[in-house]
Amino acid sequence: MKPATDHPTDAPGHGPAGLRRWLPAVVLVLLIAGGYAAGLHHHLSLTALAENRDTLRQWVDGNLVLSVAAFMLLYFAVVALSIPGAGIMSIAGGFLFGWAISAPATVVAAVAGAAAVFQIVKTSFGAALAERAGLLVQRLAQGFAENAFSLLLFLRLTPVFPFWAVNAVAGLCRIPMRTFIIATALGIIPASVAFALVGAGLDKVIDQQLAAHRACLAQQGPDPCEFAIDATSLLTAELWLGLTALGVVSLIPLAYRYWKGRPA
Repeated sequence: MKPATDHPTDAPGHGPAGLRRWLPAVVLVLLIAGGYAAGLHHHLSLTALAENRDTLRQWVDGNLVLSVAAFMLLYFAVVALSIPGAGIMSIAGGFLFGWAISAPATVVAAVAGAAAVFQIVKTSFGAALAERAGLLVQRLAQGFAENAFSLLLFLRLTPVFPFWAVNAVAGLCRIPMRTFIIATALGIIPASVAFALVGAGLDKVIDQQLAAHRACLAQQGPDPCEFAIDATSLLTAELWLGLTALGVVSLIPLAYRYWKGRPA
């Protein structure tokens, strides 16, 4: 006969322990939904940055430490809430602070935001998946975890894979937090520096676009003329290919271990 304290709500996923597990995930989902509903992603654009260039520069010049802290907090929120615009933020950081300040600030904020998502997924969705997953899913997760550092480094270096998706997949595979943080930090350094350098040269692009916009207004009037700066025009194909090549190179140790361990 079971003791009276053995209640169905003590099963995995139920009761106070289950509530503590799922509450952070629910809060995160609600915050993400609220951010999209408020249209936060529409405000993260190079056009908005260019239109407020002078105001932002004046504030940064008078409040450097506070402005860097605000930038890092916003970057953390963008990453944690999976809002599109991390690349724009990296470029904006280089534009406002220069690459030497922006790149390390970007890495710290991005890693912190990614770690927050990773931990929430790991302790809620990941724990639930581990309890209910079949043998195949468990083997796939184990294989990813055994080669976590090399695979994560590849996924971070290669710009094809969405940043938020990698955070979630890593959390589902129950990778150690230390491995996740180190691989993420090392993997995003090249892109962070590259994007910050692009941002450091943005002034010239803004001046060119403003001159073209004024010329259009003088010739055709306001209706057909729109001032806009597209990030894709700044990030060249050579940059993407270079980052992808770094990702491929990071897989060499993993490929060597596989080749060395295969049967004769």
